[in-house]
Amino acid sequence: MTDIAETKTIVVPGVQSVEAVEAEIKSSQMQTISALSADETERLGTEIVAALKTVYDPEIPADIYELGLIYKVDIKDDRSVEVEMTLTTPNCPAAEELPMTVENAVASVPGVGVVTVNIVWEPTWTPDRMTDEARLVLNMW
Repeated sequence: MTDIAETKTIVVPGVQSVEAVEAEIKSSQMQTISALSADETERLGTEIVAALKTVYDPEIPADIYELGLIYKVDIKDDRSVEVEMTLTTPNCPAAEELPMTVENAVASVPGVGVVTVNIVWEPTWTPDRMTDEARLVLNMW
């Protein structure tokens, strides 16, 4: 004996499909709730950026944040922080020390837990990622 399952979609003007209603219910149940308050998340984010702006590439007189080397800062509910960053080039002489310097700078922010720094190569860094402030410092107008 063979069971045949058949699905039919009926579209009624002005009425949502069952699939649309199910999707809406599912998305409303998947709301993200953080253990950190919005104010605390804002404070941590602001202070982490300030800490990152104290880290300079030894060969370039601009901080790594303004250079556009920081791609992502993720603050977790347990206060751990994950930083994704890149370097200006894979052969950067500061490749060994810069991630450790970033880790120490972020870890110095009060309330931050364990800090992880990951070096990523995609997207590739280009001077287009620099802020106007970095361009001014480097006289790249």
